[in-house]
Amino acid sequence: MKVNAKPDHKLLPKAAPKVTARGDAKGKKVNKAWLHDHINDPYVKQARKEGYRARAAFKLKEMDETLGLIKPGYCVVDLGSTPGAWSQYVRRKLSPTGAAVGALNGRIIGLDLLPMEPIEGVVFIQGDFREPEVLEKLEQALLAEQGPVKVDLVISDMAPNLSGIESADAARIAHLVELAVEFAQTRMKPDGALVVKLFHGSGYDDLVKLFQASFKVVKRMKPKASRPTSSETFLVGRGLKNVTER
Repeated sequence: MKVNAKPDHKLLPKAAPKVTARGDAKGKKVNKAWLHDHINDPYVKQARKEGYRARAAFKLKEMDETLGLIKPGYCVVDLGSTPGAWSQYVRRKLSPTGAAVGALNGRIIGLDLLPMEPIEGVVFIQGDFREPEVLEKLEQALLAEQGPVKVDLVISDMAPNLSGIESADAARIAHLVELAVEFAQTRMKPDGALVVKLFHGSGYDDLVKLFQASFKVVKRMKPKASRPTSSETFLVGRGLKNVTER
């Protein structure tokens, strides 16, 4: 469920920093500097070169290469999948040849409030995964000949619209992380893994504690593709401590 589409997740900037109505020199300078940094960002260039929809693909790539998150035959659920860069990376990783099309050794399901352009081999469900009808579609997508399939990996790049009010933003971030943890606890294999995005600030330590209470192994990660000026970081939890049967 992509709650917010951020410039960091688009190859082409959705919006540069605003210039005041007066068009003051300082505002124009910030605008120009932001565009310059974005256009010259090496990860933006690499994403275009490799056919990824967003530079965010390289964040997941680094975490996967460091921790070995994705293996052949895995069932992966991508929460907040739009625009699709993470699903694109997983799709290539589950391909026997690393291709964006063709054979796929595994299963990928993406969910988001926003629409997503199709990716070959990825089942996309548009809607709020807390809603019964959306969960029913997910259950149908997880069905196999031998019955329902448990998920090996849940990845969540969800982020709220930030208001600038620290307490309100912290609560929104915490809510999304808690939803992802609850989702993993009910639909993931006991030895599965969950990756979530969060931000340093108020409530960060409490979310780390939530992960430590929910998973046997917890890793904090700041991929190189995550902008140095951003407070964005990621938590990876592996091995459920308390398995919730459905």
